[in-house]
Order: sequence, then C-alpha cells, then structure tokens
Amino acid sequence: MPDKKIHIAIIGSRGYPYVYSGYETFVKELSERLVAKEIDVTIYCHKHLFINRPKSINGIQLIYLPSIESKILSQLSHSLLSFLHACLRPYDVILAVNSANGPFGVLTRLFGKKTMINVDGLEWLRPKWKGFGSKYFYWSSRQATRFFDLIVNDSMEMQQVYLKEFNARSTVIAYGANLRYSQQPDLIKKWDLIPNEYYLIVGRLIPDNNSDLIQEGFLQSASEKKLVIVGDAPYQDLFAQQIKEKSKSTDRIIMTGYVNDPDELAELYHQSYAYLHGHEYGGTNPTMLKAMAYGCAILALNTPFNQEMLANGSFGEFFEKTSSSLKEKINWFDQNQSKITELKNNARQGITKKYTWEQVSTQYIDCFHLLITPTTNPEE
Repeated sequence: MPDKKIHIAIIGSRGYPYVYSGYETFVKELSERLVAKEIDVTIYCHKHLFINRPKSINGIQLIYLPSIESKILSQLSHSLLSFLHACLRPYDVILAVNSANGPFGVLTRLFGKKTMINVDGLEWLRPKWKGFGSKYFYWSSRQATRFFDLIVNDSMEMQQVYLKEFNARSTVIAYGANLRYSQQPDLIKKWDLIPNEYYLIVGRLIPDNNSDLIQEGFLQSASEKKLVIVGDAPYQDLFAQQIKEKSKSTDRIIMTGYVNDPDELAELYHQSYAYLHGHEYGGTNPTMLKAMAYGCAILALNTPFNQEMLANGSFGEFFEKTSSSLKEKINWFDQNQSKITELKNNARQGITKKYTWEQVSTQYIDCFHLLITPTTNPEE
C-alpha cells in the first residue's frame, strides 16, 4: 500500500449526513468507515438541503454547491458543478454514484483524474423515466463505461447486464446492512398496530416498486391482517395519489407516509408478519437487505436480482407479477405460520460477509489502491 494518505471525493448523492434513499445511506456508511481507516473523504452536498453547513462532520469534509431545483435538472446541475470543482482539487480518486453522472467522466478524463462509478440498477427501464429520461439513462450508462476507470455494480446479475448491453466489464461490490433485533416493540402502537398482524411495504410510491399491484393483490386476498405501506413520492404524482385514494376506501390498509425515525422504522420491520417486496429494477436492494438484517419473513417479486439476494429461495419466497399470484401467496402465508417462523429465523443468515458494510468498505479501499497504483486489473 502507498504511504501517502488517500483523499477520496464522493459526488452524486444529496450529501452527508442527509439520509433520503439508498445512495445517501451508502455514502454515510462507506465514508464513516473510510475515515475510521484514515482515508480523507470529501462529500459534495446539495446546498439547498442544508440550513447549517459545517465544513466537516465526523471527520468528513463537506462542500456545498447549488443546483437547478427541478425533478430532472437538480442532480445533473449539481453534479456538473461538483465535477468541475473536483477536477481542480488534488483528490486521488473521485467516486461517483448514479449512472446519470456517466457523461461527466469526460471531464475527469480530460483532467487525468482516477475515477470509479457505482451505476446502481436498470434506470433506463424504470417507468418513472419515460421517453427522453429513459433514453438519457441508457446513454449515460454507456458513457460511464467509456469514461470512468472502474464501473461498480452491486450484484452479479447487474454485472451480466453491463456485459451484455455495453460490452463492459465491471467490479461487483454489494450493498451493506447491519443486523438488528427488536428493542422497542411498543413503537408500532403509534399506528395502532399489533405484532405479527400486518404485512409491510417499504419504498417510494413509484411504478417500478409495484405498490399498486401489491395493494390490489392484498385486497383480493382473504387475509384479516393489515397492509402497512411506508413511503410516499418525493413530488406530486398521479400514481402515488391513486394508491393513497384506494387506501382511504378500506380499513385494511394503513399508510404511514415517510417514517424518518430509524427506531420506529426498524420496529415496523421487526414486528411485521411478513415483508412484501415489489421492487423490479436494480441490483442489491437496500430495503430488502434491511428486511433480511431485521429478521423478516420475505415475499418478493420474482426477478433475477431478488433471486440472487434471497439465494434462490433460501431466505424468502417469491410471487409473480400478477395480483392473483400475490393473492394466492398471501393466503398461503396466512395459513402457514410455521413457514413464517422458519423464514424469520433464517433471514439474518442471508446477510453473509458479502452484504456487510465492513466488507463493502474493504472492497472499495482495495479498488482505490488499485486505481492509484495499478498492478492488476481492478475489474477482475
């Protein structure tokens, strides 16, 4: 390893310690571990999200830059300014998250910066990015493979997608999770919930999470339990509004909106009868990893990515993308409590070394060193 202390810049999240979605959780968990291992870290933050703007927190250096506030331009405008700023700083490696930032690799290439990018999932297939948005994500993902020194995927399945679609090799570094056990079960009383008497969904109310299909399948089932939907849409959206309106017409569904208290959210996982996962596009999904780490019985949409995470059924069951399939599975879950107990007892075993934040941070550090002093191909 080189004697010089490494300095890493991270671009593409909303910032630190702002936790909004998977990217922010990833940046938080990774950067704190990097600093603990004596690596300097600078994170570029969206200026408008922070009232207080300290120069550093927990040893992590923070830079706040503005952006054009719109659904489409917010991240891109912020990333452009961040990449321009980073190219003029003496960082050893620039780590980007989000494949939308793929084209900015041309800047780092011109300035001779070492770069890597975590490209996440199949953004170009997601229903929320129709038309131009879909075309842009496909194009930007391809540009990432052209201009960045190292592409990081978080699952073997996504690695195969990039090989097939873009003829690009990539390194697989999974997402992480922290094992947790119930500590304050009474926290769910806030929503008048009873332990093991509800199914749980966690995620943004967007089409590719299939909350509407889960809602419909659940209502068709004979279950006497509740369906708890945690999440919302970060902007005014017809899809989310339709789910909310349908939920108002029945007492079988409870919508919590966003749950920002991590202890409350954890207990919603812990005390659920089963966690329902409808996420369709992407690699290693943070919410399902959390369900595994928190000891949930899991019923997931049958996709190659979910099969990989649940080890082809070792740590969960699957439903097909129809409301009738989900209805049948929920009825079966209701009638087979012994299977639920088995799934709960086994769930945490799915958080192997591959899915620990310690392993994730170690793999990123290895990539940093290989980029700075390349002796072998970091994509192998």
